[in-house]
Amino acid sequence: MSELLDIFSTPFMQRALIAAVLVGITAPAIGIYLVQRRQSLMGDGIGHVAMTGVGLGFLLSASPIWTATAVAIVGSVAMELIRWYGKTRGDIALAMLFYGGMAGGVLLINLAPTGSNANLSSYLFGSLSTVSSQDVTAIVVLAAFVVLVTMGLRRQLFAVSQDEEFARVTGLPVRLLNLLVAVTAAVTVTVAMRVVGLLLVSALMVVPVAAAQQISRSFTVTFVLAVAIGTAVTLGGTVTSYQYDVPPGATIVLLAIGVFIVLTLLATPLARRRSRANATPGLPSETVGAPDVAKV
Repeated sequence: MSELLDIFSTPFMQRALIAAVLVGITAPAIGIYLVQRRQSLMGDGIGHVAMTGVGLGFLLSASPIWTATAVAIVGSVAMELIRWYGKTRGDIALAMLFYGGMAGGVLLINLAPTGSNANLSSYLFGSLSTVSSQDVTAIVVLAAFVVLVTMGLRRQLFAVSQDEEFARVTGLPVRLLNLLVAVTAAVTVTVAMRVVGLLLVSALMVVPVAAAQQISRSFTVTFVLAVAIGTAVTLGGTVTSYQYDVPPGATIVLLAIGVFIVLTLLATPLARRRSRANATPGLPSETVGAPDVAKV
């Protein structure tokens, strides 16, 4: 109990826990749309290009969070434009973001007077002790934007993520909504980089959603469960990181994978029972079965 009180009484841990909660909410909230669009690796591409923004922040003596946000947004929009108008496939666009972003970040941070690879490491893998009050303010503002978009436009984003042609026929501004998803994903990456790290943030976007899908058959329930799982693993990983002095990003991601494995093991016998019930005449079907998030 005393150790728990110590965690909440330490200023840098208070900031880290606030950031962790916001990351746990925002990453799965936008991640569920990326999973529906089969763009699970989009967060990786944005995370790598955001490295250039971090390096630019050190070079200009500005806040790396805001410069990373700006560069990540530009990168995500560029990727969408390539997908629409270019002949290059989406995976090639992602590859360009991966390599160009990594190279730009390493180069710029080494050109910065106060920059070093050690500074970059804390953004790549997360660091609890480096979350400042200014970082928390920026994270709160950016997280509020992500929540407003993912909740306020839930039905529109779901429609576009499921079937772009159908959404276009119904009169939705498909291209604008696709851009909004890309920009929101970029903002989420920069929200999460101080806690999870740029290299691991994509896992927090995808794994809680995949875990929730194991036991949920509707989009809304999957959304709520994914956010709950994301919040639980970020808080648990942050506390574990403090107590045992282990990297927060890696701890959070491994906890998320552990939850996925547990829910998969629990869901498998239920799915088998449902299949047997459906195959046997006269027996009622189970209410819990294979994951299906096609229903809002």
